Parts: sequence; C-alpha cells; structure tokens
Amino acid sequence: MKSISLVLVISFLILSCTQKNPLEKTLDSDREQIKQVMQNIEKHEVQILYSQIDRDEHGKVIFTDYEFNVSDSIYFYPASSVKFPVALIALEKLKELNERGINIDRTTNFILQRDTLYTNIEKEISKIFAVSDNQAYNRLFEFLGQDYINQKLQSKNLKARIAHRLSAFHANNLKTQSILFKKSVEDNTIAYQQESIENNPHLKLSLQKILKGKGYIYNDTLIEKPKDFSEKNYLPLRSLHEMMKRIQFPNIYSKEKSFDISESDYEFVINAMKTLPSGAGYDKKEYYDGYVKFFMFGDTKEDIPEHIEIYNKVGYAYGYLTDCAYIKDTKSDIEFVLSATIHVNENGIFNDDHYEYDEIGIPFLAELGREIYTLEKLRNK
Repeated sequence: MKSISLVLVISFLILSCTQKNPLEKTLDSDREQIKQVMQNIEKHEVQILYSQIDRDEHGKVIFTDYEFNVSDSIYFYPASSVKFPVALIALEKLKELNERGINIDRTTNFILQRDTLYTNIEKEISKIFAVSDNQAYNRLFEFLGQDYINQKLQSKNLKARIAHRLSAFHANNLKTQSILFKKSVEDNTIAYQQESIENNPHLKLSLQKILKGKGYIYNDTLIEKPKDFSEKNYLPLRSLHEMMKRIQFPNIYSKEKSFDISESDYEFVINAMKTLPSGAGYDKKEYYDGYVKFFMFGDTKEDIPEHIEIYNKVGYAYGYLTDCAYIKDTKSDIEFVLSATIHVNENGIFNDDHYEYDEIGIPFLAELGREIYTLEKLRNK
C-alpha cells in the first residue's frame, strides 16, 4: 500500500510540474500563425502578458497574471505605444494647471511655435488612439517635455524612458516649442502661454539586446553594423500592461500609482481608446476597423462586432509590432487584458522597409487574441 501511495504522490508531483498554464497552452496552438513564430521565439523576440479578470461577490476585480518570455532588461523598440502614457500625462498636466488657476481644458485651442494649425488636446488624443497619428503625439510631447513625462512615469513606479518625438527632423531636440492657448481662434485673448522648456540630456540605455540586426540604411547607404537603439524610447511590456490595468480599473490602485485626471477627462480618454477610426471621422476603406486593433482583428478588414470593445494602443516600427489591450465582450461577459510584442525583420536590415508585418507579425497577434478570447469563453468563472 505504501509503495502504491508513493507512486501516486510522485505521479501527482510530475503532473503538477508539467501542467501548462493557460497562456502556455495557447502558445502550443497548431495554428500556423502561432506555430511559425513559436518555432523561433528568440528571433522574433516575443514577449506576452495576459491577465484574467474575475470579480468577487462585491464586484471587486481580481487579476490572475500569466507571462511568457517577459523581461524589462531586454530591449524592444516600443514605437507608437509610447503615445499611450503621453496622452494620459497630458490630461494630468491639464488638471494640474486647472488647480493652479489656469482656466484651460482639453477643448481649448492651442498652437505650437513652429506649427500652422490650431488644434486642441482632445483632437490630438482622439487621433492618437483612432489612427496612431505621429504629429498628434509630437504636439503633446511639446506640451509636456521629456523631463515631465519621465518624472510622472517614475513617480508611478513605471519603468520607462521617453526621449524623442516620432518621425520628426528635430526628434531628439531637448528644447520644446513654446505654446499659445487661446479662448477661440478668432479671439486674441490669451488663455495660457507656455514658454519653451529646456530638458535635461538623457543617458544612453544600458540594456540587453540594445544593438539590433546586422545593418541599417542611412541616407540611402547601407551601414553594415548593428543598429544602436540606446538613445531611443524605452517602454517595457510590463509597464504598458500595468498602465492599461491602472487606467481601466483605477479604483483598485493607490493614488500614487493612478493617473490623476479629472472625471470628465477620464470618461473622454476611455471612450477614445475604444473608438474605431470610422467613429472618429476617418474613411473606413483606408482606416478599417482593425487598422490599429491588432488582437483578434488586425488581419481582417471585416467590421468588428459592436459587442466587442477593444481599448488599446499599438506600436509598429523597425519591424516591431506591439499591442496592449483591454478586451471586453459585453454579450458574453468576457473581459481580459493582453499585451504582446513581436519582431519581424527577416533580413536583419533596418530602415529598408522590408518587414514581415502582414505575413507574420499581425497574423500572430490577431490569432493570439482570438485564441485567448476562445479560452476565456470556455473558462469557468
């Protein structure tokens, strides 16, 4: 009897050690979109975070977190995902200015020193989430400056280093442009004027895999050495994932970790995060529903069903594709948070515009989203 009991105990321990968590099971999928990536994880630099969401009898949110290959010390280029914290921090700064007696809000018109367009923070944030507009991000960047952005992130204990603008000739300029806020474009009454901000030089990043590939194009010339990303933006997947949880479920976080924005601005930004391009006024043929919704729908131009809401921010550049999303199915009572990044640069050359986004990257993220969604449908809650 003792020997049988011992065998049972050993069998149970072996089974417990070999049992895979839900994310690992998903990545074992025989779907080609996932299989071809998982066969070469290191080459594709895959990192994934998945949070199941349950609620207790009082409705309090309980997270169960799973991760795959995630490391804050291994660098990947975050691309447009940096627009997510910058949008939230811009709303935080508005609230701070209001508390100092400066009467401007997200609809107050402003113009940058070297700009020709009057706009407002609401419009720029809407463009950031609807189509990932670079100029919208750059305008908010000028409003905030590198030092302010990074101080805010550090105060919330979020690892990150935002250093530069996107697709701009003056991307790394440490001096921001001055900004003029006006009550109306026609009215010359100045509501608020912000002078140029001189930001501190930033240190080069010291992370694993900061040198990438085997070459890059510079001024139409191939430079045959790895590309150095040490002066680029840094926003690890864990920080992105945490931001999504904190903005979607602010009540379960301390004031220090939350984004301090007004109730009206909070409602606005949450709605902007899920608004499809057509809902923000963009042409549906060019900006289809899945244009910047990589999980589940990135590989199709079909409409996203109304009962599926995706609050997210993507990034794609230099062969890196990243998505961070809170996905909710109002019909089936499903909700989860999913973040992932993948690199697709078969030839190892940067800036040659030869990246396998449509062939490998987006199909992987779309199928990953669908597999997790199916898992959630079958999960006992």
